[in-house]
Amino acid sequence: MMAAGLGCRAGAEAEDILALLAEAVRGLPALTHLAAPEFRRDVPGLRRAAERLGLPLLFLPRAALEQMQPLCPTRSEAALRATGLASVAEACALAAAGPGATLVRPRIAGAGVTCAVAAGSGA
Repeated sequence: MMAAGLGCRAGAEAEDILALLAEAVRGLPALTHLAAPEFRRDVPGLRRAAERLGLPLLFLPRAALEQMQPLCPTRSEAALRATGLASVAEACALAAAGPGATLVRPRIAGAGVTCAVAAGSGA
């Protein structure tokens, strides 16, 4: 399993998400799915990006993301203030990739979007 975790602002556009994903996965095996926090379920850009890539998009509950926080190397004070989580993209990637997942691409940031990639055995 190769999961890309996404964090974004409420108005994130699919084009910005796709551009950052292309940068994040450069040189990596193919993604199996995308993951984002449940509290961003209403962001159309996330769904559009997943549709364009033909990948499933998982929305993860806050509890799963909270559980992953100690495993995330990146701490964003801005994300913490905005969401209550210091690392959204890394937590999404790790939780979606399943038990024993490891980050293969730590968080990178773009225009209102963050992305991280993790590999694991599946959720």
